[in-house]
Amino acid sequence: MTKALEGVRILDFTHVQSGPTCTQLLAWFGADVIKVERPGVGDITRGQLQDIPNVDSLYFTMLNHNKRSITLDTKNPKGKEVLTELIKKCDVLVENFGPGVLDRMGFPWEKIQAINPKMIVASIKGFGPGPYEDCKVYENVAQCTGGAASTTGFRDGLPLVTGAQIGDSGTGLHLALGIVTALYQRTHSGKGQRVTAAMQDGVLNLARVKLRDQQRLAHGPLKEYSQFGEGIPFGDAVPRAGNDSGGGQPGRILKCKGWETDPNAYIYFITQAPVWEKICDVIGEPSWKTDPNYAKPAARLPRLNEIFARIEQWTMTKTKFEAMEILNKDDIPCGPILSMKEIAEDQSLRATGTVVEVDHPTRGKYISVGNPIKLSDSPSDVTRSPLLGEHTDEILRAVLGFSDHQVAEIHKSGALDPPQKQAAE
Repeated sequence: MTKALEGVRILDFTHVQSGPTCTQLLAWFGADVIKVERPGVGDITRGQLQDIPNVDSLYFTMLNHNKRSITLDTKNPKGKEVLTELIKKCDVLVENFGPGVLDRMGFPWEKIQAINPKMIVASIKGFGPGPYEDCKVYENVAQCTGGAASTTGFRDGLPLVTGAQIGDSGTGLHLALGIVTALYQRTHSGKGQRVTAAMQDGVLNLARVKLRDQQRLAHGPLKEYSQFGEGIPFGDAVPRAGNDSGGGQPGRILKCKGWETDPNAYIYFITQAPVWEKICDVIGEPSWKTDPNYAKPAARLPRLNEIFARIEQWTMTKTKFEAMEILNKDDIPCGPILSMKEIAEDQSLRATGTVVEVDHPTRGKYISVGNPIKLSDSPSDVTRSPLLGEHTDEILRAVLGFSDHQVAEIHKSGALDPPQKQAAE
C-alpha cells in the first residue's frame, strides 16, 4: 500500500506550533516535508521547555515527526538561489511568519508563482484582513479573539482558555484541509493558489455552537443552561456555561468515588432523553419516569441542578470506570475524565497508533501522539523529528540534483551556516 500523499513535496517554513501541526499531519500521510531552518538556531521550539540539557525539546520533537531538515540562510545570495531551486521542486510552501515576511525575504506570491506556477502557498495568520491583521497572535490570544474564552468557565468567574490547543493546532488542521483541497483542484486546473487560515477564524469555527446560541438568545433564554433553572436572567451575550453540555442534551461533570484525593475522579454524564427511564432505574428514582416534574425533557430543564445532584449521589458510590461500565450497558452517554497519565498508559490507544513510542538519537525513547486520522488503504507511521540541518546535503544532492562541487560552493558561501557577526572596528 502506498501512502496517501506520497509524491507530494512540502517546503516547510513553519515554526512553533500552528504551522508544524499542519506539515506534520501532511508528513504522516506520506508527503516529503522539507523543513527549512535558520542555521545554528532552527525552529525556536528546539530550545524551549527543554527537560534534558542540549537535547531537542519535546515541544519540538512532538510537532516535527517524519520531516527532513535543511539549514539555509535566506538572506545569503547563495541561500536565495537554493531557495529558488527548492520552490521549483516542491508542490506546496507552508509558512506561519508574521505578515509581510515572505515579501521582505524577496519571495512575494507573484515571484513564487513565476518560479513555479503550480506552487501552492499556504499561510497561517493571526487575523484575516481587517483592523487587527498586523497583530501578533499566540494560542491564548486566538482563543480569546475567536469567542472561545468568553464562553468558557463558570458564570461568576473569569473567562477561561482551554488546555486543548484550538488556536494553534486547530488552525494547523484547518490549513492542512485547505492544502489538500488546493492540491486536488490543481489536478484539474494545473495551477497553484494561495491558501490562508487565520487563527481567529479557526477558533470561531470550532466555537460555532456558541455563535448558534448567540442568535437563539435573541428569541428567549437558553433553557439548557444552568442559569435558566436557577432563575438568573440572561444578558445580551452568550454566557459562560461551566460544564453544561453544548448540545441539546443536558450534561454535567459529576464527582465519582475517590474525588476527595483524586483531581480526576469525575465523569461526564448526559441525561439523553431516549434513555431517561434507564437513568431513573440506575440511580434508584423509578418514580421520576412518570412524575410530571421529571418525565418530559421540557419539565426537567428548570430542575437540572436537582437532577444532577441526585445522579451525583449515585456516581459518588462508583469509580469513574465502574460508573462508565454500568452506564454503557444501558447506552447512557458518559465519559470518564482521563488524566494525561491515564491516556499515556492506555494500551488501546497504543494499539491504534493514537499514542506512539518514538526513539530519538539524543533524547532516547519518548511517547507522542500519532495520526488521529485513520485511512483503511493508506498506512501512516510516525518517525522521529530531524536533528537541525540533518538532511541538508541529502536534500541538496537528491532533491535539487547539485553536484559535489556545487554543494561545496554552497557550503563555502556561508549559506548553510549561521551568519557571521561583524567584528567591532
